[in-house]
Amino acid sequence: MTTTYALLLRGINVSGHRKVPMAELRTLLEELGHGDVRTYLQSGNAVFTTDDDAPEDALTAVIEDAIERRFGFRCDCLVRDGAYLAAVAEGCPYPAAELEGKQLHAVYYSAPVTPDRFAAVDAAAHHPESFALGDRVLYLYTPDGLGRSKLAEAVLRPSLNKGVVATARNWNTVRRLVEMTAAG
Repeated sequence: MTTTYALLLRGINVSGHRKVPMAELRTLLEELGHGDVRTYLQSGNAVFTTDDDAPEDALTAVIEDAIERRFGFRCDCLVRDGAYLAAVAEGCPYPAAELEGKQLHAVYYSAPVTPDRFAAVDAAAHHPESFALGDRVLYLYTPDGLGRSKLAEAVLRPSLNKGVVATARNWNTVRRLVEMTAAG
């Protein structure tokens, strides 16, 4: 059985650092035996199929090792199947269809995160910005965009995300990855 996955790379192609050209990433994934490899934008989003029954964490580890060998640096990655991505989009507690893509983000995590991880964040002080937790995801509403968001700065602090990989995508990217990984 073939499964379609999204690969989310963290912290690449930012200000000319940690460069991973998407054409080379597609080639790398194909060399690892994956099919129907496509990329989205230059910020580290890829979609691929595989017949491998390996768990997402095992696929992630193989890809991270291959990226390190090819590009000379370690890059945190997350691999998520299409069903998970669709469930994240469907489970959004915000009116996603009414918002601009830059106003809503999904922060994907490598493991479940609980509310106590964010207990030090005074969410009320950041109103109208807000966040909500889901299955290995934090939904982040930033009406003025992520770049100006003090709440985003607070919830994405390395000290709050210690021990997990976290990578954010705006809602336009969330929707596009759902489309790209949809069965059919």
